[in-house]
Amino acid sequence: MHAFQSLLRFILSLAFTLSFAAPAWAAGKPFDQAGFEAAQAAGKPILVEIHADWCPTCRAQDPIISDLMRDPKNADFVVLRVDFDKQKDVVKRFRVQYQSTLIVFKGKKEVSRSTGETSKDAIVTQLAKSR
Repeated sequence: MHAFQSLLRFILSLAFTLSFAAPAWAAGKPFDQAGFEAAQAAGKPILVEIHADWCPTCRAQDPIISDLMRDPKNADFVVLRVDFDKQKDVVKRFRVQYQSTLIVFKGKKEVSRSTGETSKDAIVTQLAKSR
């Protein structure tokens, strides 16, 4: 019985800890050119997040994007995160000057871009342009 109680405590502790962790996809997958091009070729809707961990606006966008990606109508989205500080070549390729930039593609075509947007409704509108 003691082993069962220890296991139960471990499981509950793990569940409690994980409940505070951001979902793995919340941050999107790290950007890589091959994955981006594959999603474009497949005609998928793509959200590219230009993100910096130190950025308060980026942190404000995280729960909004996480929530929106849980919605089944957004299940086909490919979310790719560009590290503003470590992927300067990608930032430059997308012609971005500031972190917290969201770029939406419908396949190979860019359909929307915003910087510093933290309104859920505005982000919903932005994502809808990929449909």
